Amino acid sequence: MRFEYCPKCGRRLVEKFSWDEGGVPYCPDDDLMFFDTPKPCIVVAVLREDKILLLKQSYIYKNSKVLLSGYVTNGENIEETVIREVKEETGITIDSLKYLGSDCIPEKEILMITFMAKYVSGEITKSSEVEWAEWCKICDAISEMSEDKIGKRIVNKVLKEIKTTISI
Repeated sequence: MRFEYCPKCGRRLVEKFSWDEGGVPYCPDDDLMFFDTPKPCIVVAVLREDKILLLKQSYIYKNSKVLLSGYVTNGENIEETVIREVKEETGITIDSLKYLGSDCIPEKEILMITFMAKYVSGEITKSSEVEWAEWCKICDAISEMSEDKIGKRIVNKVLKEIKTTISI
């Protein structure tokens, strides 16, 4: 998010040079700079043996399955967000979170922080924002995710992680 007005005093911001950041919105009255703030979002590949949890959410992609995702709430850390979102959207419990990297969607100002996690317990009870949730064989997941480029990259990372784990 790029500020045009100072969130503190409401005055229009001016541009001020900030070393390697270049021009940054600045409030001369409050002597504050306001850097771009992307929206942090988690994405998690939940694994259960040789299966991965896929969802159908038409508001994200009309014809594609997706991995579970959700926005970070102010006051919680990223790991808490992963656990909360999985529980809220599917009713299941997870553990063994492993960070896999990050992606960004510049046009939506979203920073996607990616994890894989292991299923612990519970039956799938989908929330109202989920149309469909089901375990799918990991080897078939990419073909189910026709529109989700980031999801496909994550599944490929998961496959590499699983291969590494097996070969050790």
